[in-house]
Amino acid sequence: MTTPGLDGLSRCKLALAFAVIMDLFGGAALLVGVFAPLEIKGQDFGDLLVYTGALLVLMSLWGWVLWYSGNIEGLTSNKELGHIGSAVDRLARNLSRKIRSYRGHRGP
Repeated sequence: MTTPGLDGLSRCKLALAFAVIMDLFGGAALLVGVFAPLEIKGQDFGDLLVYTGALLVLMSLWGWVLWYSGNIEGLTSNKELGHIGSAVDRLARNLSRKIRSYRGHRGP
């Protein structure tokens, strides 16, 4: 039996895990880079950890967006889109076929 409040966590677990892990590593790297004296042979490595932590936190944003968009309820189905949805599908299929045929003619 699942609780109604936790249904959003049941989908897109990989994106959620990626986002949380990147946040934890990024936050830890930021804190260590700011507060720990990291000098080795006269060179300071604190800046490297600060920048790395900021990049990891920025990468986690990608995971949060994927997780959030995967848990959106009430998206319109293809039947509700009607003619516009089928036109977009046909356009995507035609473009995909053209790219595939171009690659096939070009050779290895």
